[in-house]
Amino acid sequence: MKLPQFDYQAPQTIAEAIELLAKYEDDASVLAGGQSLIPLLALRLARPAVLIDINGVSDLAGLSLAHGQVTIGTLTREYRAEESDVVADRLPLLAAALPLIGHAAIRSRGTVGGSLAHGDPAAELPAVALALDATFVVRGATGERIIKAPDWFEGYLTTARRPDELLIEVRFPAAGPGTGASFVEVARRHGDFAIVGLATSLTLADGRISDARLALAGVSDVPVRAAEAEDVLIGEQPSAALFGEAARRATAGLDPPADLHGSADYRTKIAATLIRRGLRGAADNASERQANG
Repeated sequence: MKLPQFDYQAPQTIAEAIELLAKYEDDASVLAGGQSLIPLLALRLARPAVLIDINGVSDLAGLSLAHGQVTIGTLTREYRAEESDVVADRLPLLAAALPLIGHAAIRSRGTVGGSLAHGDPAAELPAVALALDATFVVRGATGERIIKAPDWFEGYLTTARRPDELLIEVRFPAAGPGTGASFVEVARRHGDFAIVGLATSLTLADGRISDARLALAGVSDVPVRAAEAEDVLIGEQPSAALFGEAARRATAGLDPPADLHGSADYRTKIAATLIRRGLRGAADNASERQANG
């Protein structure tokens, strides 16, 4: 299917991109990796008057570790993050999630910032960002804003980025010693969006859980943090009974959407199973990382 007609702009600097966004605002769409936007254009679900292609803005790509946080530029390709030693060592949850995104060809073009700016609640990276308390740096003509993950996701495919702002980078707190992670999901087939997904990070200290982070994908119009389950886990030793109680707490008030892929009850049951499985995997991963130093 052919794309709709639009004007095409290809800025080479962040300043040029922001100037274009300020000029066109709601009439513009930003092209990063294009793995979500191009299909929307082909299906006529997006019909911008102007397409702003930021792939020439080299300052938007890159990954760095400093002052206890990992900063990932908007244009950083998902496969670059997947192959990064910094991500593997200091962001184990992101490292666990990246291989589940689509297929290798998609990750070779898809960008970390693009996925998070798109904000699909069934995607892996929004759940990871919410679980890890990531912060989003956006810049517009009036200056820069830093937005926390719980405030970033506002609704289905809707984020706190204003039409005249550009997402510059995303900052993730680096994991400390004894932190293990797991990303588990149920999908119709590998590479599809998750029917339900779970991002899990656990930190163990002296055999007990000192930090717990869980975020669900595919159960609402935004990723959902399982705060009550996290509270149950803190200070406890990992066990099947504890993980079962965490799953019960996390799903008690859950009201997932129903569609052709599954009912609300089915999604709730899948979420409970994934929580038990994800917690067990994260605890095992934490123990392995401790053993390996």
